[in-house]
Amino acid sequence: MIYAHFCGSWGHYTCLSWLPTFFSEELNLNLREAAWVSILPPLASVFVTSIAAQFSDNLIANGVETTTVRKICQAISFLSPATCMILSSLDLGLQPWEIVGILSCGLALSSFALSGLYCTHQDISPEYASILLGITNTVGAVPGIVGVALTGFLLDSTHSWSMSLFAPSIFFYLTGTIVWLAFASSKPQSFSESD
Repeated sequence: MIYAHFCGSWGHYTCLSWLPTFFSEELNLNLREAAWVSILPPLASVFVTSIAAQFSDNLIANGVETTTVRKICQAISFLSPATCMILSSLDLGLQPWEIVGILSCGLALSSFALSGLYCTHQDISPEYASILLGITNTVGAVPGIVGVALTGFLLDSTHSWSMSLFAPSIFFYLTGTIVWLAFASSKPQSFSESD
């Protein structure tokens, strides 16, 4: 859970910080346009969150094991933005609005983490869910410092948005998916000393 939280936060914080500059410098949108299109991913996330919740609840209601549901939702949450970042970083001759749309969709679909990783804390220990989330969220905050700064350093060094913003995020999304699918479990755990 800790590594998945770190990976998801890497993509979230670096994009939150650097997408307006990417839209302005790489897609040649003026500052006003860049500001407006920068709000599209969070707005789309609001819509996707309700879909993800209903999707996971329906799967569980139809007898799909909770761990399987959490793995599916988290995989969607990681693989969607990774795929969209790959498409955005390749020279496919896409128009700026197409790249904005692709990135917005990918980042919106990362909201499936609310039915994946973020529910797992409650699944494994309702009593200690807040403490578990506090632990994973503390590690998840590190990319907000390190990732944002490293992206700026890589951008200054490489002058490549693909190498500085997208490649590290894609790496963490893909490795996070592998780790999550291999090790995640919603099996209830007992953390009491008497056990």
